[in-house]
Amino acid sequence: MSFLTAEWRKLALANYVVNPDVLLPYLPYKTELDIWQGKCYVSLVGFMFANTRLLGIPIPFHTNFEEVNLRFYVRYKDGNEWKRGVVFIKEIVPRHAIAFIANTLYKEHYQTMPMRHLWQQNNGVQLVQYDWKYNQKWQSIQVNASLQTQAIDEGSETEFITEHYWGYTQIDAQQTYEYQVTHPRWEQYAVKNYQINVDFGLVYGKDFAFLNQLEPHSVMLAEGSGITVESINKI
Repeated sequence: MSFLTAEWRKLALANYVVNPDVLLPYLPYKTELDIWQGKCYVSLVGFMFANTRLLGIPIPFHTNFEEVNLRFYVRYKDGNEWKRGVVFIKEIVPRHAIAFIANTLYKEHYQTMPMRHLWQQNNGVQLVQYDWKYNQKWQSIQVNASLQTQAIDEGSETEFITEHYWGYTQIDAQQTYEYQVTHPRWEQYAVKNYQINVDFGLVYGKDFAFLNQLEPHSVMLAEGSGITVESINKI
């Protein structure tokens, strides 16, 4: 049985091209940075958890909630197979129990903050917005996009960003936790415009304050799907 099942819906992804050296201190043991066409990405991702269950059991008041995370992309060679995954700098949720479980069992970097979201449709455009409050300051990512989904092209930047199926967490200099995330191939919406109001240095630390001066290389909105998170494995 999967450790966690849920739906991830309306994933807003703002992708920044960064110097790989920034991420090396956060790189888990035995993984390496996953580079796409010479670019090293960090992504700010906001989405909704829905119908969440732990070991098949819904937890009262913890089935539907927002998450916003800052992540980067790695790969790990397991025998002859390359596994492509993500590493989280920080994951923000509004529920203490979710953060406690993820931090305790998976050694992740969850933090609990007040959160809210807004989904609207008007004149053929949808607005998707996620907000979180840190040190009395509201932060947000907002995307305006079409209403019709479209396939994600093979070999595209969007495929690279969305098609990572493993999570890796640094335990120490010689140990890493690995876990699999499963979901079908997603579809996307054409993004018309976006607005990002985030103090990266305040929320994610001084190593990422430089993102305040960067424009995203790309912004995406994926519909999402049902997902599973499997049990951890130590490498």
